[in-house]
Amino acid sequence: MRLNPAKVAAGITGTSQEIYSQGLCTRDTFPGLPFGISALQGGKVQDIVDAGCFETDLREAPMAERERSSQLDPRVERVLYEVSRQVVGKHDAALRILCAVVAGGHVLLEDVPGVGKTLLAKSLASSLDLRFSRIQATSDLLPSDIVGVHIYDPSRQEFDFRPGPVFAEIVLVDEINRASPRAQSALLEAMEEGQVTAEGHTYPLSDTFTVLATQNPAEHEGTYALPSSQLDRFLFKLHLDYPQPREEEELLRRMSSEIRPQPLTAAITRQDVLSLRREALATHVSQPVLSYVQEIARATRVHPEALLGASPRAGVALLRAAKVWARLHGRGHVLPDDIRDLAHDALAHRLHVRSGRPEACLDDVLASLPVPRESRA
Repeated sequence: MRLNPAKVAAGITGTSQEIYSQGLCTRDTFPGLPFGISALQGGKVQDIVDAGCFETDLREAPMAERERSSQLDPRVERVLYEVSRQVVGKHDAALRILCAVVAGGHVLLEDVPGVGKTLLAKSLASSLDLRFSRIQATSDLLPSDIVGVHIYDPSRQEFDFRPGPVFAEIVLVDEINRASPRAQSALLEAMEEGQVTAEGHTYPLSDTFTVLATQNPAEHEGTYALPSSQLDRFLFKLHLDYPQPREEEELLRRMSSEIRPQPLTAAITRQDVLSLRREALATHVSQPVLSYVQEIARATRVHPEALLGASPRAGVALLRAAKVWARLHGRGHVLPDDIRDLAHDALAHRLHVRSGRPEACLDDVLASLPVPRESRA
């Protein structure tokens, strides 16, 4: 889907939010849309199409794309729209990270430098109105640099605790595999228990505390591989990949423009995030879908290439994420497709195989199991 520059220049257009809310296209279909016309107001969606502002009629978009966009919860649409003002593309990654935040999980972003991991994390935090902090992992990073430190106050003759960056709500740990095992272990209690301990005192973290950790798969010198126990603490492992040609062209256009996008504003609040979490907990899971999750987990353990299959915790994590995924798409029940959509993100990084890639093992498992019929009962 491409904008017709002549028509847009004539001012016959509307807001990108209007277009998306009508389900006429998705951000994946035209990733540059928000930046290109969000500043131009007026006109209805039908006027935009009839006036030929798009070189391809948006109504000709595949039905699946229109249904996918229209099914998203309005709160989710607002968040993704706000993120797209800063981040070109990455619609699916933003949605999956949002799923992890609502589910109370953590995300490992594995990709090469410069593909937008930090910008995506910061943009999502701003859109959710959550406090953001960043930890740059290095070999000399200490646990106190993460958790915080007690400092003596001579006026009161006692020690005060100065919280570290882990007390934010969205914590980006950049290049986590460059931190020493001692520093990595400081995150384990925080990620699993939602609290930290310093000098014998326990301090609770926010209900929306989420770790977004990054690592570079192409460079291993001076790094410490994450152990299985820590990998298991991540709900998802995601890959952003390089942008598509049109997305990269739009990125270059933005960077060369004298016009800079306005700072992001909160699309929803922390209370909205917690409300989505409560709604997700109430999302119905039928017995066939429940059995499907169990069969997937068991099949990864008996696969010929498997050295270490999915643990019971992995199955619980997949089901929890699927309930949130269903709720983000405006449904009160989990479908088998929700399980399949998230299986690679939630399970692949927990598997160890004899040869090849864990993703291939998981592909075999999903292909070998019959998919239960969709049921709302």
